[in-house]
Amino acid sequence: MSANATYDPDEVARELIESYPDGARDIAARVLDRTSSQPRVDALRRLLSVWDVSRAEAAAMFGVSRQALSQWVDHGDVPADRADRLATLSAATDLLEHYVKVDRIPAVVRRPAEDLGGESLLQLAVDGRADEALRYARDLFDIARWQS
Repeated sequence: MSANATYDPDEVARELIESYPDGARDIAARVLDRTSSQPRVDALRRLLSVWDVSRAEAAAMFGVSRQALSQWVDHGDVPADRADRLATLSAATDLLEHYVKVDRIPAVVRRPAEDLGGESLLQLAVDGRADEALRYARDLFDIARWQS
């Protein structure tokens, strides 16, 4: 493959698995697992950066220890059972990035909102209420709602 060629990491990993003798297939399977989790790690790093949250705050968002979250970030191992919450928070992040200047997002996610009973988006996420955080972000930026 040339240096400029694009490739699908999952397909490359599958080809590797097929080429290994039976005894070594578990190694290639681990490579596939690692490449499959990379988009989740990228989303997690983006969340940390855009919301400007510490690893301790992010760990609370996912109900894990700071050390576990650090392992996810450093080694690319976001577990599949946390993918839904991450996807929900990523969707909220997409909205924030679209409608708010990036340097103001950390203040927006920390600001208590009257519509949230005085809680913030960050507090909802930390309390395991990512779905509510996304709903609020959608409502907040629903232009039609504000025009009526």
